[in-house]
Amino acid sequence: MHIEYEEFDSVEDFFMYMASAAPPMKNTIPLNSYKGYVMSFIPLSPATGETYLMLYAKDSLEPGIYEFDVASKSYKKVESIERADKVYFVSITPKRNTIADIAIEKL
Repeated sequence: MHIEYEEFDSVEDFFMYMASAAPPMKNTIPLNSYKGYVMSFIPLSPATGETYLMLYAKDSLEPGIYEFDVASKSYKKVESIERADKVYFVSITPKRNTIADIAIEKL
């Protein structure tokens, strides 16, 4: 397995990238908070699963829903997804993530 990396200075920068890369009309994006990293993996070779891009910031988030405002580049934890003009991230903390373990080891 080959992993490419893109590191961001902050969770806000990471959210900004993810919000701009999200498909139109999809305002809920899952991400992992795992071992001191907030991350998402994008398969670069979907057919074989051999290459992934790991987007990350060195930080952590509690599990839950985060509302991100692109204009102010700010986020807050919320109880529900309510507004179509905001981007929402669902932070999940897996017990184990083998792709993330390999990627973190190679950093």
